[in-house]
Amino acid sequence: MSEQPVLSVQDLSGGYSINRPVLHDISFQVQPGELVGLIGLNGAGKSTTMKHILGLMHPQKGEIKVQGKRREEDTELYHSSLAFVPESPLLYDEMTVREHVEFAARSYGVSREDYEARAAHLSRLFRMEEKMDSLSIHLSKGMRQKVMIMCAFVARPGLYIIDEPFLGLDPLGIRSLLDFMLEVKAAGSSVLLSSHILSTIENYCDRFIVMNRGRVVAQGTLQQIGEQAGKPGKSLEELFNILIQGGNQA
Repeated sequence: MSEQPVLSVQDLSGGYSINRPVLHDISFQVQPGELVGLIGLNGAGKSTTMKHILGLMHPQKGEIKVQGKRREEDTELYHSSLAFVPESPLLYDEMTVREHVEFAARSYGVSREDYEARAAHLSRLFRMEEKMDSLSIHLSKGMRQKVMIMCAFVARPGLYIIDEPFLGLDPLGIRSLLDFMLEVKAAGSSVLLSSHILSTIENYCDRFIVMNRGRVVAQGTLQQIGEQAGKPGKSLEELFNILIQGGNQA
């Protein structure tokens, strides 16, 4: 692995009000070719952390670097180095699936040849071949979510930020997404994944970041988090409950 992390978040504090920060001294890194799970209860600060990484919110304290650069240093490099899949699909009603994916590819400077190959692969993978020329307004929620995923993965940035992607996906869609994340990871890209389905991501993520009330309460491999919780050998879900609720659960 390269010594330089793809994503570096250092002493980040921030939120919607200067006097009432949501995040408190958040620090973590994502290395090249790494799949990292960001987990926490609703309101723990996961989405707020992602908004800061995406540049939608400005840190009150600390810094964020993507590929070694702060957003202020090189805005174009910063944003071209990451892709985002939001929790709720955001599509243009009067554009087809194909037009969405092609628009995303052009935005990232993907060549026509690569776009066609990747779009064909993604449409097969997510079973969207028959829907490529359908308007997004006619798609189910699960299909709309698949379009968002396809738009992100048609590019090949160094970092993917993925927020609760499994909502609305059928079991085959979930499996296809997990398999494809492993595929892009093997190709050298990194993924920061937020999810509440701990039993699913436990076997896919290299490391985990556990957040509670705007703070990182534990991070590392499953074994390291078990040691931090004082309960090595437990499942991710059990360790999460121990860390968030406190106490020595059996």
